[in-house]
Amino acid sequence: MQGIYERPRTKKALREMISQGKRVTLEATSIMGNEYDGPLDRAPDGRYYVVGPNPHTERNWYAQIIKLGDKITVK
Repeated sequence: MQGIYERPRTKKALREMISQGKRVTLEATSIMGNEYDGPLDRAPDGRYYVVGPNPHTERNWYAQIIKLGDKITVK
């Protein structure tokens, strides 16, 4: 599970950030080092599983972000 540095309070807020073109930055949380850490718009195409609003202390919602080219979908 990855986090979002901007800490949206809800999955709906995350969707709105992405639809409005606001910067979204993925936060790697794995100690194994196999997660992308950086801006979502520069991330390789694929699926990213995130938890929010804070992956370390407050896991109230979970989401799957699918990135294919310039298209980003939140499920």
